Amino acid sequence: MRLLILSMLIPAAAAAAPPETLEPLTAEDVPALLEPPAHGVRIIELWALYCAYCETNLRAVAELSAADAGVQAVTVNTDRNASAAAVLQRLRSAQATGVPARAYAGASVQRLNYLIDPRWGGEMPHTVVLHADGTRRSASGTLTAERLKALVEGPKEGPKEGPRP
Repeated sequence: MRLLILSMLIPAAAAAAPPETLEPLTAEDVPALLEPPAHGVRIIELWALYCAYCETNLRAVAELSAADAGVQAVTVNTDRNASAAAVLQRLRSAQATGVPARAYAGASVQRLNYLIDPRWGGEMPHTVVLHADGTRRSASGTLTAERLKALVEGPKEGPKEGPRP
């Protein structure tokens, strides 16, 4: 019932949600979310309200996105029955309200986790970086500036993780 009420309260809008709104993310929405950007990178920051480390990542991703036009970011809250008010409050606390925000809706959490990153076990926070060339990198845990830079820029040499089905 809570999910139904939440889905009625959350506007189902265009791809880029304006600040202070929360857009639902269903299994049908995942392929579009995972499309490589036309240029630069897209960072998908997956987080949960119970996660003590997630706010650090939300802040880091929001700062990078604001500072670099080649970085598109989106935050995705994975709490199944979280209130929109609680999610938006955490985003405000992390100074991440300028980043489009999504929240899991519809399918089970495990199904959405798998669709987003089949290699991900659900640990929080989790960061997925999609590159314009179709490659992607992902990491779980707290992002340091160096770790975020490595995900966005990739190694100077060596293979990148390739496109995913």
